[in-house]
Amino acid sequence: MKPAFQILMSAFIGIAAGIAASPIIAAEYPTKPIRLMVGFPAGGAVDVTARTIAPQLSESLKQQIIIDNRGGAHGSIAAEIVARAAPDGHTLLLGTISILAINPALYRKLPYDSISDFSPISILVSVSNIVVAHPSTGVSTMNDLIALARTKHGVLTYATSGAGSPGHLAGELLKTLAKIDMTHVPYKGGGPAMSDLLGGQVNTMFATVSTAVPHLKSGKLKGLAVTSSRRAIALPEVPTIAEATGFRSYEANNWYGMLAPAKTPTAIIDKLNTGLRAVLNQPEVREKLLAQGLEATPSTPVEFSSYLKNEIVKWTKVAKEAGARVE
Repeated sequence: MKPAFQILMSAFIGIAAGIAASPIIAAEYPTKPIRLMVGFPAGGAVDVTARTIAPQLSESLKQQIIIDNRGGAHGSIAAEIVARAAPDGHTLLLGTISILAINPALYRKLPYDSISDFSPISILVSVSNIVVAHPSTGVSTMNDLIALARTKHGVLTYATSGAGSPGHLAGELLKTLAKIDMTHVPYKGGGPAMSDLLGGQVNTMFATVSTAVPHLKSGKLKGLAVTSSRRAIALPEVPTIAEATGFRSYEANNWYGMLAPAKTPTAIIDKLNTGLRAVLNQPEVREKLLAQGLEATPSTPVEFSSYLKNEIVKWTKVAKEAGARVE
């Protein structure tokens, strides 16, 4: 056995070496182009977020950022690639509430673990969803909708962009709190869902604000309430569900964030966080995002980590109570 003094000295040297290396790692990083994995096709809100932020972050880091769209399996394909990548900061994930918090609640088996396989860097944006109704329902407020749902058990329908989407779980949370029954109609994307709502094939929809705004302004749809904890900047006159109904615990924020593989050095995480916060605080970037219904909400890695854990607990409970599963 080594004498106690030798053991202590070895430990001290190891710690000192780590501390000394940390600034060096941060100074040298990145040493090659960074691949930013996006788990959804080009053109959607997640992709728009990536392409709005990437050029400015690339300029800050003085290295190219390549956006790699890997759609499929509700974002799981992209997440698995990042989870298995080298923890050197050169492969990153643009994670979403679906990939990180809802998938674990709905799927029995996933090729990644949202907590143990990633190092959170920063929350990026918050995306407000809104409950919109077709005029044929005759409702003008959330309380009108809830009252109608209570008299027509399971007859009223709500469309979403798909099974396991943020809108799906937001609807299940409303059903649980309001003690109502509405039939979920999942579509393969928000576009087809919105088309059927406008055509009257479904009664209501949990839609993104950016998708709904043109139809609210034209009077083709009625905006009842947003699902987020505060009113959407783009629709300040529309109340939150909590305000409109008195269900103070109701909150269904749709968010995106950036993560690296687990065990990525803290120095690299901090450098990326500093760069992202600077980018997201630029007025022109915030305006570009807001034009798409995306509100910049940068955070620290610790804040993102804590928020993610709370979101997983929350949506796992909602999915269990609703009996929602995706095989």
